[in-house]
Amino acid sequence: MKETLYTCPMHSNIVRTEPGMCPECGMSLVPARAWKDADDTRTVAEGNPHSPDSIPHKHASSPHSSAFTKHEGHHTAEFLKKFWIVLALTIPILVYSEIFARAFTWTPPQFIGVQYAILALGSTVFFYGGLVFLLGAYRELRAGLPGMMTLIALAITAAYSFSIFSVLTGSEHTLFWELSTLIAVMLLGHWIEMKAVQGAQGALKELAKLLPDTAEVLRDGSTETVSISELRVGDRVLVRPGAKVPADGVVVEGRSELDESIITGESKLISKEIDSEVIAGSINGDGSLTIEVKKIGEGTFLAGVMRLVADAQASKSRLQILSDRAALYLTVIAVVAGTATFIAWIFANAGVVFATERLVAVLVITCPHALGLAVPLVASISTTMAARNGFLVRQRIALESARAIDIVLFDKTGTLTQGAFGVHAIIPTGSFNDIDVLKKGAELDQGSEHPLAKAIVVEARRRGVVLESMNNFERVAGKGARGDVGGETVLIGNESFMNEVAIVVAEEFLLKTRALESEGKTVIFVASQGHLVGAIALADIIRQESREAIQSLRKLGIRTAMITGDSPDTAKWVARELGIDEYFARVLPGEKSEKVKILQAQGHKVAMVGDGVNDAPALTQADLGIAIGAGTNVAIESAGIILVRNDPRDIPKIIRLSQLTYTKMIQNLFWATGYNLIALPLAAGVLAYKGVILQPAVAAVFMSASTVIVAINALLLRRNNLSTI
Repeated sequence: MKETLYTCPMHSNIVRTEPGMCPECGMSLVPARAWKDADDTRTVAEGNPHSPDSIPHKHASSPHSSAFTKHEGHHTAEFLKKFWIVLALTIPILVYSEIFARAFTWTPPQFIGVQYAILALGSTVFFYGGLVFLLGAYRELRAGLPGMMTLIALAITAAYSFSIFSVLTGSEHTLFWELSTLIAVMLLGHWIEMKAVQGAQGALKELAKLLPDTAEVLRDGSTETVSISELRVGDRVLVRPGAKVPADGVVVEGRSELDESIITGESKLISKEIDSEVIAGSINGDGSLTIEVKKIGEGTFLAGVMRLVADAQASKSRLQILSDRAALYLTVIAVVAGTATFIAWIFANAGVVFATERLVAVLVITCPHALGLAVPLVASISTTMAARNGFLVRQRIALESARAIDIVLFDKTGTLTQGAFGVHAIIPTGSFNDIDVLKKGAELDQGSEHPLAKAIVVEARRRGVVLESMNNFERVAGKGARGDVGGETVLIGNESFMNEVAIVVAEEFLLKTRALESEGKTVIFVASQGHLVGAIALADIIRQESREAIQSLRKLGIRTAMITGDSPDTAKWVARELGIDEYFARVLPGEKSEKVKILQAQGHKVAMVGDGVNDAPALTQADLGIAIGAGTNVAIESAGIILVRNDPRDIPKIIRLSQLTYTKMIQNLFWATGYNLIALPLAAGVLAYKGVILQPAVAAVFMSASTVIVAINALLLRRNNLSTI
C-alpha cells in the first residue's frame, strides 16, 4: 500500500510519514513522494536520496525511533557557516557597488573585467547561499503549496536575472549587492529563526530523552550493560540509585521511591516495592531495584504517550487551518502585489533597477513564515505543557474546544470515586466501640473474596488492628457469612440475615442504618455469640481530588454534572457531597450519550469525562471527550484528551491551558497579519516620495524579526502555571 512522505521545503533531511511541522525550522511539511509499507518493508517509490534511517516509523511511536534522532538540529550550524562564507563574498561586492561609493565618497581601485569578477562573486553567492531557497521553492511548487521558499526564490532569481542581463548588455546598474546582502541576511535570519523555533517546540524530542541509552541486565549471576534496543520481555534489569528505568516492568527485588513526574505529572515520589509496576523513563530514588521487563518498544507506556503526542502534532485546530489558508492567500497576494508594484514603477518612469528592487522587497517582506508559524508553535508548546501537567492532547481541535466548555459531565464510578468499596462509617452497639466492630468483622472476612469483605479487612489493617485466626468459615449466599474466631461464633451479613438467625436489632439502631442506606451506602451487620456488635457502612469512596476539581471548575464559572448507573439515593448523596449541580441516576450504558444530547439541547458546550467501554459513545457525542488514562483503550480512542493520571483535578488545567493557548494564537495571528498589512505598502514604496525606501536586505531583516517575535511570544506561554486557578 502506497503512502505519502512529507518533507521540509528547507531541510530535505527531515522526512516524515504524516504532515506537521519541521523540527528544525517550524515550516509546514509538504508532500514529497509515495512510499510502500507492507510487512514492515519500506521502499521509497521514486528513490530515496537519504539513508533509510531518515524515514521514521509510520506512527513515530518508538522512543528510539529514527524519527527522533539525537543528530537532528546539526543543520542549524550549517546555516551559520553558509552565512559567514556569503558575508565574506559580499564584502568585495559591496565595496565595488554604487551605494558604497555614494556613502563613503570613495571608489576602490578599478581593473579590467571588474564587472565579471563581481558577476562571479554574485553567482557564487546565488548558487551557494541561495541554492537552499531555490530547492525549497522547488519542493513547495512540486507539492502544489507555494509559500515562503517560493517567494524568496522568486525574489533572489529576479535580482540575479536582472543583474546578469545588465552585465551582458554593458549596463552599470546591477543588483548584485542587494542580492548578496539579501541572501546573507536571509541565511542569518533563518539561523536565528531555527534557534527560536527549536526552543519553542520539541515535545517528542523531550520524551525521547527520558529513556537511558543502556540498561544493566542480570545474566548468569552478573550484570551486563546492553543497549535499550537489545532488551527483551522477561529480562531482569538492575536499576541503581538515581538511574532511569529503561523499560516498563514489575519490581521483583528491592524497595525505593521513583520520580514519575515527567511522565504522569505527579510531583511526589511514588513508593515502589515487590510487585509494583514501574514505567520506563521514571527516575529511581535512593534504593536499588531489580525489575522484570514486561513491555518493550512500542508496547511501553512512554511509546503510547509519544504516539498520542505525534498524532496531536500532526492534527490541526480550526485556527491553524485558518492560518494555513491565510498563508497561502498571502503568497498569492505577494506575487500579485510584487508584479503590480514592478509594473507601476516602470510606468512611473522610476527605472528598471528601482522597480526590480521594489519587486524583490515586496516578495521578501510578505513571506508568510511568521503567519505559518503563529498557530503551530503555540500548539506545539501547549502539547508539551499538557504532557508535563498530566494530560495528553490527542487532537488539537479538542484542546481548542475546551475553552468554550460550560459544563463538565462526569461518569461517577472510577472518575469521581475510586471505583472500589471502602468503609464509610462504623456504628457500634452497647459497650462496643468502632474497633470492636471492625475487628470482629475483619476477622471473619479474612476468608472471603467478596469486595465488601475485602474492604473491611483493608480498613482493619489500615488502622493497625491485630486479627486472630478464623475457622469453620461458611458463606451464606446473598446474605452473609459465619465462622469461629477465638472460640466465639461470629456472624456478618445484611438485615435479612440477622432476622433469619434471630439477632435482635433495636428499632433505634435500624433508623441509623436505614438513613445510611437511603444515601446509597451498603450496610453490613456484625454479631457475635448471638448478640449484635454493630454495623459497618460501606460505599464507593469519593476521592478527595474530586472535591478539589469541582471547586476549581466552579471558580472558572463552569457547571458540573454527574452520570451513574447507581440508584437516585446514591447519586444524590455523591452530588451533595461534591457540590455537583446536576446528576443523572440509573442510566443504562447505552443511554449515556442521550444525556449528553439533553445537555447540548439546553445550549451547553459539554465535556464528558469517562473511563469505560460504555462511556465511548458519550465521549464521542460530547463537544469534548476526556478519557481517564487508567481506562480502557476504547474510551481513550473515543476521546480528544487523555488524563495520564486518574485525577479529575487535571480537568480545570485542560480548560485553563485551552484559554491560554487560544489567547496566544490570536496574539500571534494579529502580529503576523498586522505586520504584513503595514510592511507590504512600505516595501512597495508608497513613502518613496518622502525618501523612505525599504531595501530588500532591510525587508529580509524585518521578515526574520517578525518570525522571531512570534516564536518568542509563543515561548511566553510556558511561563503560565496551570495549577493557579
